[in-house]
Amino acid sequence: MGKNTVQAKQWIEKCYPDSCPSKATICRWFAEFKRGRTDTNDAERSGRPVEAVTLENVSEVTKIIMKDRKVKLHEIAEMTQISYGSVFTILHEKLSMKKVFSKWVPRLLSMEQKQQRVDDSESCLSLFTRNKKDFLRRYVTMDETWIHHYTPESKRQSLEWRTAGESRPKRPKTQQSAGKDMASVFWDTHGVIFIDYLEKASNRYECLFSTLESKLLSLSPSSVKLSQLYYVPINLRIHEKM
Repeated sequence: MGKNTVQAKQWIEKCYPDSCPSKATICRWFAEFKRGRTDTNDAERSGRPVEAVTLENVSEVTKIIMKDRKVKLHEIAEMTQISYGSVFTILHEKLSMKKVFSKWVPRLLSMEQKQQRVDDSESCLSLFTRNKKDFLRRYVTMDETWIHHYTPESKRQSLEWRTAGESRPKRPKTQQSAGKDMASVFWDTHGVIFIDYLEKASNRYECLFSTLESKLLSLSPSSVKLSQLYYVPINLRIHEKM
């Protein structure tokens, strides 16, 4: 054709204004043709996804994932010495895996703690069934939680590889930190009665229950006495339920 790279690009732009290759691509084509290449089709390349997706590589990727659910694609590619695209194909097409975010849960409970909650719920249900109106009048519950001064792990940092049938990973909302305050919240069927804040843990429950009774009386002179309450703490380890 007797054209240089600039003229070739201008000529192609007239014919294909919306899909003209870049100047760098056209320069690379010219260099290839000057070296004697005549074939315009892409040459076969080693490490293409189809060639690298073997049973051996699938097994190797599976082992890596099972050891570390948070491993990244490029890290797997480096460890297995196969291309990024091949790793992507193995994970998404062969293993049907995808990365999912952790699901926030209040706490990670043991089987004993879960059973205790079942027992408490059944006991409360029995009392409620016996006399609904009286139960709601007397029922008071509370929960205490540490308010931590910390920067939580980001959602992206919690990503883990999971297959289509696996559940999302869980992580507790409360994590260790340098500073923390404890909040004790009491409430009944009408709403929050009061919230107590404490910087350091101490044996102060006798004072808390005295404050609870005072708050109940201030809300309504006809409120039940502390001794008449159904008091059910939710997540306390330091003391027993009354």
